[in-house]
Amino acid sequence: MTFVDSGSGGSNVIVGFGHAFAAGDVPAGVTLAGRDKDGNGVALQVDKKATYADGSLRHAVITAKLPTVAAGGRFDLDLVSAAPAASAPGLDLTTLANSGFDAEVRIKVDGTEYAASVKPLLAVATSTWLDGPLAKEALLAAPLKDSNGNVHPQLAARFQVRMDAGGSARVDVIVENDWAYAPAPSAYTYDLTITVGGKQVYSKTAQPHYAHARWRQTYYWNRAPEPFVVHDPRYLIKTGAVPNYDPAVVPSAAALEKWASLPAAPWDPMQIGLAEKYMPTTGGRPDIGLLPAWATLYLLSMDPGAARATMMTADGSGSWSIHYRDQEKGTPVSLVDYPYMTLLGNHGDTVNPKTGKSEAFPACSTCSTPYSADYAHAPSLVYLPYLLTGDHYYLEEMQFWSNFGLFQSNPGYRDHEKGLLHPDQVRGQAWGLRALGETAAFTPDADPMKQYFVDRLNDNIDYYTTHYGSGPDSNALGIITDGAYAYANNTGIAPWQDDFFTSAIGHILELGFDKAKPLIAFKSQFPIGRMSADGFCWISASMYTMIVRSSASTPVFTTFAQAYEASVDPAVRSTACESQAMADALTLTKPGEMSGYASSAEGYPANMQPALAMAAQSGAAGGAAAWAKFAARPVKPDYSNEPQFAIVPR
Repeated sequence: MTFVDSGSGGSNVIVGFGHAFAAGDVPAGVTLAGRDKDGNGVALQVDKKATYADGSLRHAVITAKLPTVAAGGRFDLDLVSAAPAASAPGLDLTTLANSGFDAEVRIKVDGTEYAASVKPLLAVATSTWLDGPLAKEALLAAPLKDSNGNVHPQLAARFQVRMDAGGSARVDVIVENDWAYAPAPSAYTYDLTITVGGKQVYSKTAQPHYAHARWRQTYYWNRAPEPFVVHDPRYLIKTGAVPNYDPAVVPSAAALEKWASLPAAPWDPMQIGLAEKYMPTTGGRPDIGLLPAWATLYLLSMDPGAARATMMTADGSGSWSIHYRDQEKGTPVSLVDYPYMTLLGNHGDTVNPKTGKSEAFPACSTCSTPYSADYAHAPSLVYLPYLLTGDHYYLEEMQFWSNFGLFQSNPGYRDHEKGLLHPDQVRGQAWGLRALGETAAFTPDADPMKQYFVDRLNDNIDYYTTHYGSGPDSNALGIITDGAYAYANNTGIAPWQDDFFTSAIGHILELGFDKAKPLIAFKSQFPIGRMSADGFCWISASMYTMIVRSSASTPVFTTFAQAYEASVDPAVRSTACESQAMADALTLTKPGEMSGYASSAEGYPANMQPALAMAAQSGAAGGAAAWAKFAARPVKPDYSNEPQFAIVPR
């Protein structure tokens, strides 16, 4: 691991970062020690967050005290296994309050000023995110009150205060408008002022704040911002936390320059960075995939500009109106507590028969927003940032977005508290499963929402395994039929959407959820069969629409040859597979080129690539041969600008 200082350098520099580990690399009962390039010890604090089933460490927030960091230079740090040492005394947050530190946020809304500050909360802080001799971070919730002590009914503040061993601090100032059941939710416009250590650090007039949204701003007190951390992408990929992106892909200088030149404005409250304002926008986009293009560029390059773009967009994830917090528990609202809550359905669908009460969210009359969220196109905005920083704000964003995918549907269709995703479009199911798997895996073991997300993931895997393993929806093509028949009078599906689903299941399996093995075995049939089945020419494996049954009331075809005959024009079928005649019939540039924009990093062959890679590495019959044929195709995308689909078998 390398630290690159973007500032003036210094001695005894405190830096914190998140780190994922492969199963078994840090066994239960073992901790980590730091070493510099010469083998000298480096003071380290390890706050363990998530573990694997065998007790080994999955994810931790690590704080290091670097002896010296040269201005514009680098400090190489190695992490090695070590026996646990005697615990050193932790830091006392009251000393921070006594040294002159404070942070305050003031808003003036509808003529009334409300405020919240850190100082009175430090002495009574009970919720900590980090706790050790190098860093202590308190998670503080603060109501916004007016001069008479009246609390604003919807807006609330949160502070995340990280004190380091040098007595300095980092503070995240967060303002939320996300109570799930507070009456009359609304969007607001207010004048905003933030002060840290008695100095104004931010102000804005007429700041909009959308309903069920939140924002954060980060500031440093008596210290410079932390050095930029360069992680080892090869090790991160090895852990299985992220897919096996092709190591041969080298991010282009032009793509990295694009991110480096971004303006600062997208970091303002209620901005969204690089995300698409209208998520239902169709067509190829850089944010669609297991990770967005900017995040994969960051992962593969460890470039500061790509990192900045990724973090900026992750901070902006709070601006979407998808955040619903339980006012009593302080966590995202739970389907276990409110199995009939929903954003869809009529009033009767929301009444809990056990209580006789509706669990519909209160109606929102003034809640316009420029952003439209849609789970069928929901990108992974915060997962990689959480892995690499360990910031609590990103953890909660993961949880909010995962939960939104669960409760958005009709309660009866999703089987109430189980939060089944199958009523959605196939791509919506894919991205919901991706988010659930990541959140279940990396939510800390001690977090009250951990088991909630694990259970919701298991319920969904159980549904698909039961219905598609040997159940009523099992079929010879290996396709998902729930929510799939959107084409050709309910006889056709989108293979690319199904490929998204397969890649999500493969990702979940890589995260360590072995329960998904039967499902990936079933799903592997579809990408492999399109590359190698008798009677199906692989040139059309990446077609936009595939006919998979003869009518809306008949079963799925039993062979890929039937699907090929029903889906492909006779003028194409009459030509030899991979021939010049076939290329001419499909208006392709050369023999062996796949249909569906083969040279595009967002084309349908690119969409297929992660699914086929996951199928091949699963050990499914014919997988290796199918991948070899796909890898040898003559027309491929240039992934150097957008590597989000550049996934290869492990």
